[in-house]
Amino acid sequence: MCRLFVGADPGLWEAQTRSMRLDGMCTSVRLESFFWGVLEEIGRRDGLSLGQLLTRLARESVEAGHDLDNFASFLRVCCARYQALQLNGEIPADAAVPIADLDAAAILAREERRHSQPLTA
Repeated sequence: MCRLFVGADPGLWEAQTRSMRLDGMCTSVRLESFFWGVLEEIGRRDGLSLGQLLTRLARESVEAGHDLDNFASFLRVCCARYQALQLNGEIPADAAVPIADLDAAAILAREERRHSQPLTA
């Protein structure tokens, strides 16, 4: 089982630090190259550069009242959610479908219902 993970390209977990400007503030973010690739894919779906995507994520997260003390962790979770939502069929595999065109409220409601259902043996 572990061979699937251990045998992967070591470049996937090599950390890269990228400097950027988010809403006029200079910052740097350190993530593994795997996550940078997923974030670039997410941005491409909506015609956003990586910087534009990260700015939008940071701004909307703060507007929602979230504390972004660990922005890198937030971005990793965004990547994992993106892929999990694709696996669940909530985000189409077709990268030509922009994420902004999806009904986020309906997806979140379905997700909440799935999590509130009792697990069966």
